[in-house]
Amino acid sequence: MHPARPKISIITVCYNAAKTIEKTLVSVQQQDYPNIEHLIIDGQSTDETLSIVAKYPHISAVYSQSDKGIYDAMNKGIARATGDYLWFLHADDQIYAADTLRLAMQEHQNEDFIYGKAMLINEEGQERPLEERKAHPDRHSLSWKTLKNGMVICHQAMLVKRKLAPLYNLEYHLVGDLDWVINILKQTNSLRDCGQVMCSFVEGGTSTQHRKASLKQRFHVLTKHFGLLPTLWQHVFFAVKAFKRGSVR
Repeated sequence: MHPARPKISIITVCYNAAKTIEKTLVSVQQQDYPNIEHLIIDGQSTDETLSIVAKYPHISAVYSQSDKGIYDAMNKGIARATGDYLWFLHADDQIYAADTLRLAMQEHQNEDFIYGKAMLINEEGQERPLEERKAHPDRHSLSWKTLKNGMVICHQAMLVKRKLAPLYNLEYHLVGDLDWVINILKQTNSLRDCGQVMCSFVEGGTSTQHRKASLKQRFHVLTKHFGLLPTLWQHVFFAVKAFKRGSVR
């Protein structure tokens, strides 16, 4: 029998994150949900990251060792987590409010996959909902097939049953989250949109900074799961839309 309040393993991957990690740690510490395991997976930071982490007694464990990139570090987190659910929150991500996790879990029915919404933060610190950029899928429409156009929910706004979570494929070092979520949703028998804004995070990121390489890897992931011709057709469709918007010159 699962506990009424299952354990949530929050995994924070970081490297030289002294300028950003504290707001992540504070947002976890402030949660009024009683069953949290917070793991810090550090890539042997050389700045003050670990000194900052040491100030927070709520943290369950800290692991600091070299890694092969962010998804390798996330795999280390998966291997060390003991919770019923996994939640990835990296340095610079924040849980949206102190009651976010409690509200997200108050109607818990032992679902395989629980998800919510996210807020984007721009360089001026202003928030805007992620759904302004992409439509938020309801629980009736969300499946692995929904991801044929790419990520439609935020990676930092999902709680995944640990027993369903595979390791990330390190071949996709820029878009490993897309492949990971598709693999999980293929196994998911029950899911729930918790209706909460789960997190906020700064716009940008590794895949955005390496746009062309990211798109190439994304194409490979989608081809693997959906086939070559459907993926080609989707990309032609997107290219035509982008051209009409003036995004392609």
